Amino acid sequence: MRTRPTLHWTPPPDLPPGTTDLRPVVDALSAGGVLVLTGAGISTESGIPAYRGEGGSLTRHTPMTYQDFTASPQARRRYWARSHLGWRTFGRARPNAGHRAVATFARHGLLSGVITQNVDGLHQAGGAEGVVELHGSLARVRCLACGALTSRRDLAVRLEEANAAFAPVAAGINPDGDADLSDEQVADFRVLPCVDCGGILKPDVVFFGETVPAARIEHCRQLVRTARSVLVLGSSLTVMSGLRFVRQAAQADKQVLIVNRDPTRGDQLARTRVSLPLGPALSAVTDALNLPADGQMTPWSGT
Repeated sequence: MRTRPTLHWTPPPDLPPGTTDLRPVVDALSAGGVLVLTGAGISTESGIPAYRGEGGSLTRHTPMTYQDFTASPQARRRYWARSHLGWRTFGRARPNAGHRAVATFARHGLLSGVITQNVDGLHQAGGAEGVVELHGSLARVRCLACGALTSRRDLAVRLEEANAAFAPVAAGINPDGDADLSDEQVADFRVLPCVDCGGILKPDVVFFGETVPAARIEHCRQLVRTARSVLVLGSSLTVMSGLRFVRQAAQADKQVLIVNRDPTRGDQLARTRVSLPLGPALSAVTDALNLPADGQMTPWSGT
């Protein structure tokens, strides 16, 4: 199955308005069996911008596509230079109240699973276990020739050594770990090959236009089948990779709830969309459920 490279979506005029009433979310979690699906919006309070909405990175940045990355050495140089700089910001990011709330819901048996479209690892750093990383993780690097998986942290050390003089100032950081740099700033960046076979290295994430592994999609579909309801947190659902699960839930007459400040492509399928900042909203839900914030937050290891 192929992720559609849909970058923008225009809300139709007949979308239902958002609400600030969190009671449907509290009620769904009280009943248990909730499958959580998260997007970039849950990480904005950790300093990682969302793609869309006010201030979203798509207003200034077009994400790398799989086709460009594999076809062009220049595109790979641009990507790795920008990503290498952006990695430093990702390494400093810490889970926020939204990530910790999701982990708290899971520890108290209210969730049937967690699927994230994010590649930042912050759910796991916030204490969540068994998270399905739909689009992979920036913490890993894969060789396109031999398939070897290695640590992004190890590659970062190699890139630092090979590009000791590389110290540009970025205009911004994007949700895929890519920093905004000009072509002139990346012109001399040295891209490194796989240490095992000399092949092309790519972060172990699903780029726009790339195939999402079929087994991962089926695993997520099975999570939808066994869930009582689906709770979407911080996703515009613009791309089909996440929207397909909301459609599946709605077709099975399962309750769909969305917490996202802006309209989403799934609003017409949802019982409600709560238009509130995620951190405060989920903290309020945790309080309403009388759940202690007893999670152990750990720094993102990048391994």
